[in-house]
Amino acid sequence: MALDEDELAQEIRASDDDDGVSAAAPKAVRPVARATKSKGVPAWLKIGAVFVLLGGGVAVLLWGTEASDAFVYSKLVDEVMADPDQYRGRELRVEGELQAGSIIFEAEPQCEHRFVLARNGHSLPVRFPRCVVPDTFRDDMEMQVVVQGQLQPDDTFLANEVIPRCPSKYEMRQRQDNGEEMPHAAVAPRES
Repeated sequence: MALDEDELAQEIRASDDDDGVSAAAPKAVRPVARATKSKGVPAWLKIGAVFVLLGGGVAVLLWGTEASDAFVYSKLVDEVMADPDQYRGRELRVEGELQAGSIIFEAEPQCEHRFVLARNGHSLPVRFPRCVVPDTFRDDMEMQVVVQGQLQPDDTFLANEVIPRCPSKYEMRQRQDNGEEMPHAAVAPRES
């Protein structure tokens, strides 16, 4: 139902009378109280919180992996055997010379390689409970070997990794010229 002009004018007047303002005068605008805008958390505090959380996360990871296991001591055979109590139960890397003729492989009851590392009159018996060793790990030549693992209460070293240190190509060439057998073919040095 559409209002005609007379009815529309009456409606306008009626609404004007309710406000107490005439139709000719514009309506007054009442000020509206605005909510004050909060500034929030300062940026430096947000950044600081991020660093604290990251630092806490790193601390939890280190604590979870037991920080003592995260670090590996690197020692020589004679250093370890001079004071074995100091190194028992710790993850160690020990370097020494493979004692000629000391490699023993036992296939039963489980695969295990046993050998001895020596340095300056001290020797360290090593057990490596795996079937496969690196190709260059051979008993027929002198070589430096690095083992990683733990010193056991009976002063044997239980290795979880064996790393033979091969001589450089120059040393290998010299040894080969002297008639020594090499773990792999020597490479002749480049002529410049």
